[in-house]
Amino acid sequence: MNDQGVNIPGADRATRSARFFSHVHRYKNLLRRYWWVLPVTVAIAIGVQLYRLMHSPPSFLSFASMIVNVKLTGIAGASVYAEEMSNFLGTQVTLMKSDKVQQRAAERIRALKPELTATPVLLHIVVPPKTTVFSLKAVGSNGEYTRAYLEACMEEYINLKKELRQSSSDTTLAGIQEELIRAEKELRRGEEELQRFQSSNSVVLIQEQGGSAANYLVTLNRRLAEMKTEHQLLKTLNLEQSLELQKAKPALAANADSNDSSNGDASKLITTGSDYLKVKQKLHLLKAQEKEMSEYLRPKHPKMTALTDEIAQQERLVNIFKQQSVEQLENRSKSLELQIENLEREVKDWEAKSLDISTRMAVHQRIKSNIDRNRSQYDNLQKMLQTVGVGKEIDPETVTILKGASAAIPDHPNMFKMLGVGLAIGLIAGLVILLLLDRFDDRPNSFTELQDLFDEPVLGQIPLQTTRRKKEDLQLIQVDDDRHAFVEAYRNLRSSLHYMATEGKRPKLILVTSAIPGDGKSMTTANLAITMAQGGARVLLVDGDLRKGILHKKFNVSTTPGLSEVLSQGLEWSKLVVPTHSPNLSLLPRGNVSKNPGELFLTSQIQDRLKEMSALYDYVIIDSAPVMAADDVTSLSPHVEGVIFLIRARYTSARVAHAALELLNQREVDVLGLVFNGVEAHAAEYYFYKYKDYYAAYPGA
Repeated sequence: MNDQGVNIPGADRATRSARFFSHVHRYKNLLRRYWWVLPVTVAIAIGVQLYRLMHSPPSFLSFASMIVNVKLTGIAGASVYAEEMSNFLGTQVTLMKSDKVQQRAAERIRALKPELTATPVLLHIVVPPKTTVFSLKAVGSNGEYTRAYLEACMEEYINLKKELRQSSSDTTLAGIQEELIRAEKELRRGEEELQRFQSSNSVVLIQEQGGSAANYLVTLNRRLAEMKTEHQLLKTLNLEQSLELQKAKPALAANADSNDSSNGDASKLITTGSDYLKVKQKLHLLKAQEKEMSEYLRPKHPKMTALTDEIAQQERLVNIFKQQSVEQLENRSKSLELQIENLEREVKDWEAKSLDISTRMAVHQRIKSNIDRNRSQYDNLQKMLQTVGVGKEIDPETVTILKGASAAIPDHPNMFKMLGVGLAIGLIAGLVILLLLDRFDDRPNSFTELQDLFDEPVLGQIPLQTTRRKKEDLQLIQVDDDRHAFVEAYRNLRSSLHYMATEGKRPKLILVTSAIPGDGKSMTTANLAITMAQGGARVLLVDGDLRKGILHKKFNVSTTPGLSEVLSQGLEWSKLVVPTHSPNLSLLPRGNVSKNPGELFLTSQIQDRLKEMSALYDYVIIDSAPVMAADDVTSLSPHVEGVIFLIRARYTSARVAHAALELLNQREVDVLGLVFNGVEAHAAEYYFYKYKDYYAAYPGA
């Protein structure tokens, strides 16, 4: 049985290997069975090629060549007509073989050589590697016409190229002339616009004003920034810091414009601030002196009194200078605010003037640039017009004839090449037919294919046995049989029945059947019974094929009376059992042929008789008719304890076998497993019982 759900190391690799060898074996059998297909298809293909060779009309060959011409690059306009070069060779080959060229070639021959009869001509063109040469070959049934046709194709190809170049040049000239007229109009329009602009604007004056305005605007912005900075500092700093700031700018009044009204205030502020700082500094010195003298003089000492009066006087003077400095700083701040406001208005006015000047300069520059561009375009178009006009007359052909069409020579077909092609086609066709036959053939060839096609367990494999004579019957297993592999296969089947994994009572009442006749069912049933009897079991072999049972012939006993009489006439079955040449094995023949054996199996007698047989024997093995041949098995199988289903290698169809098993499953029959009969012992998957030396008789030690 197939194990599922168990991950065995190397199992996938072993499965792939088994399937590979199974396919190899299947294809070997396919070739062995249908070997004649390949010779037949090869013979047909070669015959067709010979027929074509014998009945093909005579043909003639004519050769010619063309080459890509040299371009003159030293002459102006010699390369005006340009072609796309990346796919140049392929484009030219396609153009040479075009319908238009070949049609014009045929018309040329009719006009120049009306005496020639038109025949089909095949044109071949190749370009040898690393060259710019076109090798042309014409093949036709008329030698003169073939040569003339090849010559006409080359001439018409050149004429067509000339027409294309002429058409391209004319189109280009017309386009250039249209552009030239448009450029001239644009140039005149620009010149008129420049004249109108200069009539109302002096370009020189605008340029000078633009420079002066820019410089003056820079000066104004610089002064405005300085005043804003000073004004912001006056608001931020305290009195002493502001005075120090003003003191640090002694050159302000000298560098400023004499008309600036803030200069006087700034000078006064600097003077007052300087006096304030000096008086304050002197006050600090007097206080330090007072502190020093207080350490050794009394407060009412004349020196201390004089010093105190002087300090009071200096403090009053500091307050006066401080008040003046504060007032002057406020005046300075207000003055700066007014100046900043005036400067901002002046900056806006000059920015507007500068913008107007820049706009007029930009308009002038735009008009001039348009005129220059249109003049340059006009000049270039004039040069192109002259170049194209000259170039279309002196531009050489791209491809010219290197060698004219040769005289047509007879073409002798390569017989060996045609026969080789026929051989290859025949082999391919034969292989395709074999693959199609294998595709529709579902008969299992190997154990792996049987496992892939069926879910039932395989109880055993019976190797294929042949006889020396074609019509000679295969002999049953004997006591000292030298067909060791054959005998061991049945012993393996017996062991599978003895030790098969089943619950409860092991089956004793076993029926052997197959899907169709010819599967070797009767031979397998008889040999299985003999093998089980040789194992010491009392076995009753029943021929349940009441239509064509042959077990009596296998054991050389009388066919009547038998099972047919037991069921139809009620005879005692035990009196009809006959012994065989094999110990412990008895046979119940089939009896007379019954017309409707299926009805006999539906009576209650068959069930009673089978129970009696099972009580007296260790095993009751029944040979029956094939499932798909008659309904006998489906009526008999429900009365047994187990069914062995036989499948013959390379003979039984998997579809038919599945249908037979489905019929048995519908009757709720217990199918014990499959027996794979007729397996080739030399197959790659048949590992059992190949070792003949193991069965040889050796002298005792």
